[in-house]
Amino acid sequence: MAKKRANGEGNIRKRSDGRWEGRYTAGYNADTGKRIIRNVLGKTQTEVKEKLKKAIEETAGLDMSRTDDYTVAAWLHTWYQLYAKPNIRLATQNRYELMMNVYAIPRIGDIKLSKLTSRDLQKLYRNLQENGRVHTTFKSGTGLSSTTVRSLHLMLHCAFERAVKERLIQRNPTDDCIAPKVRKVEMNVLSLESIKVYLKAAAQRDALPMFYLELVSGLRKGELVALLWSDVDTVHNTISVSKQYVRNPNGECVLSQPKTENSIRLVSVPQEAIDLLITEHNKHSDNPYLFPSPVTGEMYHPDSVVSIHKKILKDAGLPHLKFHELRHTFATTALQNGVDVKTVSAMLGHYDAGFTLRTYTHATRQAQDAAAITMGEVMAQVV
Repeated sequence: MAKKRANGEGNIRKRSDGRWEGRYTAGYNADTGKRIIRNVLGKTQTEVKEKLKKAIEETAGLDMSRTDDYTVAAWLHTWYQLYAKPNIRLATQNRYELMMNVYAIPRIGDIKLSKLTSRDLQKLYRNLQENGRVHTTFKSGTGLSSTTVRSLHLMLHCAFERAVKERLIQRNPTDDCIAPKVRKVEMNVLSLESIKVYLKAAAQRDALPMFYLELVSGLRKGELVALLWSDVDTVHNTISVSKQYVRNPNGECVLSQPKTENSIRLVSVPQEAIDLLITEHNKHSDNPYLFPSPVTGEMYHPDSVVSIHKKILKDAGLPHLKFHELRHTFATTALQNGVDVKTVSAMLGHYDAGFTLRTYTHATRQAQDAAAITMGEVMAQVV
């Protein structure tokens, strides 16, 4: 009975054309049981020996019956549908689909998964940073931000790590890449004096309850517009955040779970906020939404809230400030006035207090200065 050749065994022979050929068993077809034969060619026997050794090492432990089935595009689609999509929220699905179908697949999708190298990915990252932006403006330029490219790198790492576990590739090509460092963007916030002017302008536009709540809670805009009156606990002065309004790839806004598990939370708010919300609700007591659109009576579109915010800034004579920076204003004001980082982190729905601390280092500097003075006074008593 013929001996079954083991994976990785090979032999070398000289061909009729004068070249040397090394053949080896790369695996067995799961359906037929037949050997999967691969070969390498070279001008000399020594050259082929080296190539054969390298080829055997590269295929060791791989499921060769499946490796040729996948291009990068085919594997990304498979990984996304089987492993990623069922376990991520809608907004993350949208972001992954954008990164796969717009940024990655048009540039590296045709490469065989088993042939993809870290150099291919490094070139991809550089190209995206220089010319990756789909819609360009004078201010934005043609390249993607380092934050976006790094997010793509992290997504690809997850996808290729799964391919390693399924024995489709030996090594994750992202491991040897240098991902772009995220550039810290200057954070703009409203001062206490500006908050006063801002809220006065919001009241004149009959929008004080919404924007007062934003400044004392730091809700994301999708969370803010999704609030129902039933989410307000007027006895315990809390707001229940359990959903948000997000835009899908078709441009439609739909209700979704919040950004992370930590984003499902109870947020305590001041009595003044509760009083304003009660007054607001009494204007439309039959409507389930906390802030229904005065035009449709339905949920406010997040873009409409941003438009009102811009008008308030203009009315108040304040410089441009992104709506999301009202969230930063809440966090910065709370930290600078003695609220501890862990509490602020929980109110913002961050996944851990360390992220909050890193994000708002500027706000905690004042507290660190005060701590240094306190420690100096303590040590002066014992030295």
